[in-house]
Amino acid sequence: MTVKVFFSSVSGSLEMKKNQERIFSILTSKKIPFEAVDISQNSEDKDLMRKRAGNPTALPPQICNGDVYCGDFAAFENAIEMEQLEDFLKL
Repeated sequence: MTVKVFFSSVSGSLEMKKNQERIFSILTSKKIPFEAVDISQNSEDKDLMRKRAGNPTALPPQICNGDVYCGDFAAFENAIEMEQLEDFLKL
C-alpha cells in the first residue's frame, strides 16, 4: 500500500502550507515513499479525503495508507514525538 497525503496547493492559510510542507519534508527525509494528492485539482479527491477521515468538513493535510485512514497533522506530529511514525502510517 502507498502512503497518501491529501493536501491543497491553493490555500490562504500559512499554517496549512507549513503543516503540509513539514509532512512532505519528514516523509522524504525518512525515505518513506508517498503520493501527494492535491484536493484543489479534483473535487472527487476532496470528497474521498473527507470520507476516509470520517469528517465531512475535514481540511488538509490528511494522511492515509491505501484505503486506511491514518490521521491529520496533529496526529502525525504526535506520532513523531512518540517515535511511532511507522505505526501511525501503518507500515
